Amino acid sequence: MDRRPESSEYLEELSKYVDLVPVEGDICTVFRAQTDEICSFISNLTEEQGEHRYAPDKWSIKQMVGHLADTGRIMSYRLLRVARGDKTPLAGFDEKDYVPTANFEAHTLEKLLAHYKLVRESTQALLDTLPEDAWTRKGTVNNATISARAVAYVMIGHDHHHLNILKERYLV
Repeated sequence: MDRRPESSEYLEELSKYVDLVPVEGDICTVFRAQTDEICSFISNLTEEQGEHRYAPDKWSIKQMVGHLADTGRIMSYRLLRVARGDKTPLAGFDEKDYVPTANFEAHTLEKLLAHYKLVRESTQALLDTLPEDAWTRKGTVNNATISARAVAYVMIGHDHHHLNILKERYLV
């Protein structure tokens, strides 16, 4: 699938993520390349770096990786439901509630990265097997209409957003 979602397929506030996805290319290929990029980048960090926070009230790198895995799992579920034509409204979630209760700090960065990679591989399998007509199906998520392809773009843009933060604020 290589067509970007139209602005009518998602809330305007999500454009901050959709706009981060490369303009050209098959979304399945883009997703795979991003998984490789993020996993390669994080695998080069030390356990000590995994504990780092760029400010006292910010997440550690471990918590960020855990957040990416949690969000990926939730977004993949949303993608499945929307792509299959499920019209049941799906609730939103607040990451600020998830991270403090997850206890990511109790795990190694390597384990958290392995978890993230498994979530991404599962999502990749879903993306690779979606029929063409599934991409434009719409559902309701967090009280708003969104297409399956918009969910995929938001997933990629979200992770790109956090990779940028990691590079710009954590490792300077």
